[in-house]
Amino acid sequence: MASVSAASIEAARAAAEHAARASYGRLLAVLATGSGDLALAEDSLAEAFTAALERWPGAGVPENPEGWLIAVARNRQRDVWKSSATRANVPLERHDAGPEAWTDSPAGGLEDLDPLRIPDRRLELLFTCAHPAIDPAARTPLMLQAVLGFSATQIAAAYAVPTPTMAQRLVRAKRRIARARIPFVVPDRRGMPERLPPVLEAVYGCAAITWRGDARSLAGEAHYLAVTLASLLEREPEAWALAALVTLSLARRRPGPFVPLDEQDPTLWDARMIDEGVSYLRLAAASGAAPGRFELEAAIQAVHLDRRRTGVTDWHAMRQLYTALVAVAPSLGSRVALAAVIGRADAADAGLDALPPGGEQFQPWWATRAALLARAGRAAEASDAYQHAIRLTNDAAVREYLERRRREVGG
Repeated sequence: MASVSAASIEAARAAAEHAARASYGRLLAVLATGSGDLALAEDSLAEAFTAALERWPGAGVPENPEGWLIAVARNRQRDVWKSSATRANVPLERHDAGPEAWTDSPAGGLEDLDPLRIPDRRLELLFTCAHPAIDPAARTPLMLQAVLGFSATQIAAAYAVPTPTMAQRLVRAKRRIARARIPFVVPDRRGMPERLPPVLEAVYGCAAITWRGDARSLAGEAHYLAVTLASLLEREPEAWALAALVTLSLARRRPGPFVPLDEQDPTLWDARMIDEGVSYLRLAAASGAAPGRFELEAAIQAVHLDRRRTGVTDWHAMRQLYTALVAVAPSLGSRVALAAVIGRADAADAGLDALPPGGEQFQPWWATRAALLARAGRAAEASDAYQHAIRLTNDAAVREYLERRRREVGG
């Protein structure tokens, strides 16, 4: 290693990081669908990344880093399969099939495998993680980690639970998969509807986690999965609604400082993606069914983005949509958002009255309260509320915005 240049080491590290960031879910799906063992797939992929960091600085980054990682990881899987301890615990039918049954690879062999060309493997793994035998509380978090590659820390933050709690939940779920020998196959059409809700939640969670922070480069992954899933299901309104929601959210996504939606410059939004998202929303509405959570959230995004055409936000339409959303999905977040909209559609004091109780540990509750107090002219109270929101904020860009607003209101 002494003769390897620092530039080669950095190039290898950067290539490995890019593969992990952009392709982790695809790689793991290929390994898991071939072996039927999620924990072994994770361990094997981790060892492949370790080997890459050891070998690539001297040998050079391969032309197909993902294919190289798959080949090394599968060699590790075969080694485990061949070990006496493993063979003693493998079902008879797997002994009969031999190691080749684990590969599920094209005839051309591992060297011809391009994991970027087989995205449906991830959908197989998503639906596998939604198996009824898995703890319902762990299904969506398991998808976020095992299929989409997010860390337990990122997932815990999204669920507002301590990282050790989430990590233990994920470990138990993986053990359950191994004990139950859950098959890594997509259920038939009769089985997909009962498994669909947690799968939709996982894609939604992917979009939410990648909105800001270190995972920004994966934002397009949620869009791809949402549209692919909706196309697969064809006539499922909430799947098309989620595709609309993710697409419309991406249409206004820009790097840089945090800017609230109603303060953004609509000329910077992506008109093509807005049209695409609206077309998906029409497909969701075409079923004639009562709108679900994702359809209402997508419609809210569409009203916001219509400001690009009209120059104004229709706050009364927003109030109607949020009222319906609270009826369908009465979360603390939706009720806080409704209070914010009431404050814009009616008056700041009306919005303050509509704020739900019990939000003292919820950052958006304090941020909304602060904004409403500021608009009501209650500067001292607004400053105090902004301070609470700042203390509960983990996002540096959001914190910077809140600190600026606090300075502006004085008090």
